[in-house]
Amino acid sequence: MQLSSLVCNLPEITVSEEWKSVQVTDIVTESARVKKGSLFVALKGMCDDGNRYAAEAERLGACAILSDERIQTRLPFVLVSDARKALSLIASEFYGNPSRRLKLVGVTGTNGKTTVTYMLSSIFRAARKKVGVIGTLGAAWGNQKRETSLTTPDPLAFEQILSEMVKDGVTYCFAEISAHALYWEKEYGCRYAAAIFTNLTRDHLDFFGSMENYALAKQKLFCERDCGRYIVNADDEYGRKLLKKNVPALTYALDSPSDCFAITLQEGVDGSRVLFNLEDDLCEANLRLLGEHNVANALAAASYAHSEGISLENIADGLSALKGVEGRLDKAGEVNGAAIFIDFAHTPDGLQKCLSALRRVCKNKLYCLFGCGGNRDSGKRPVMGDTASLYADGVILTSDNPRYEDPLDIIREIEKGIPESRPHVAIEDRAEAIAYAVSLLKKGDILLIAGKGAEKYQECMGIKREYSDYNVIKRILS
Repeated sequence: MQLSSLVCNLPEITVSEEWKSVQVTDIVTESARVKKGSLFVALKGMCDDGNRYAAEAERLGACAILSDERIQTRLPFVLVSDARKALSLIASEFYGNPSRRLKLVGVTGTNGKTTVTYMLSSIFRAARKKVGVIGTLGAAWGNQKRETSLTTPDPLAFEQILSEMVKDGVTYCFAEISAHALYWEKEYGCRYAAAIFTNLTRDHLDFFGSMENYALAKQKLFCERDCGRYIVNADDEYGRKLLKKNVPALTYALDSPSDCFAITLQEGVDGSRVLFNLEDDLCEANLRLLGEHNVANALAAASYAHSEGISLENIADGLSALKGVEGRLDKAGEVNGAAIFIDFAHTPDGLQKCLSALRRVCKNKLYCLFGCGGNRDSGKRPVMGDTASLYADGVILTSDNPRYEDPLDIIREIEKGIPESRPHVAIEDRAEAIAYAVSLLKKGDILLIAGKGAEKYQECMGIKREYSDYNVIKRILS
């Protein structure tokens, strides 16, 4: 593809001589990946600066360099005002602007993103649409499945996946859009058919520093992107703030005035029966996912589907057909008449919602096993300790992804939030902790294993070793 075609629509660019005849075979942001014909995009990160590697990119055969900083090079050079926004735009152009050839629905929020995208996928499959999902559990469409290292892939990977979906006939893609992706402008080149806001609660403060900064990143999807429709949770404080910014949204809520709402008719350990009112159209569905928060997730999905003209029958069938979402309050096994659930909950709000949901259906004792990630927001650790001890009859503290911290130090910080009057046990090795927790279970008990969800690794001192809560449970039960 010609470099001139890639950059012609970028704002505020300056180009060096002889750039119009340059042919680009691929786009890279890491100099080690450069080969003959590569366009090297120099990005500034938190710890490094891609401009330092321009000479190496030139030596390895790059055809041109794009940056928002003037650098010395003999190659054709494109100077832009914002290299990250430019990368997103040219990635979209390079792959044929796929977000304009299917309907891309972005889902953002602290919690619920994965569940909402899978609920949407199930609803639209019930309506015989070809769908794809991108998020924490990877990318999937048709018979294709791709692992992704990030909730929202980097621009080149994101656009490539979208382009493959288009090639395979996908008409709707439901994608999790993280705050980090929005902050780094990863999806700036995308056109959204709709954006859904689920909630905003404490998370990622190690990166954003404050809830205000965190909210500003999420807000970009609704105020700074090309988007056709907005679906906003009116129960959420930040959702209501979005509405005050004159965002023309379809609202949903369980407890606040809204366009769409829902009522739980029946609830048990295997799910709920829910009545949905979608702009005065009614339908009932059997949700196999527990908890009021999952009723809200289902309502978000149903609200968009209804606004898109999907029939009430398809909405009900799609929600009822979804057996569960891996790592999202997922029933992973039973022993001695007790149930074991696995959830990705790694925030105070997420943990509270899971435990609250399980408490309502628990007939005997409720146990909670969890840890907190290392080198992340440490302020939430005692809060999560307090939350777990408040809702559970027994708490087992263990390791999560300690990264570069001592697991026992993390456990001690969680313990600061647990009153002496509330019992808990600390077992550093996660598999041993799970085995101990399972040994406590009696008829009617419930065990929640929180924090890692569907993750297939445990990260310690820069090394990711193979690990899965599901595999540990399976081994114990067998």
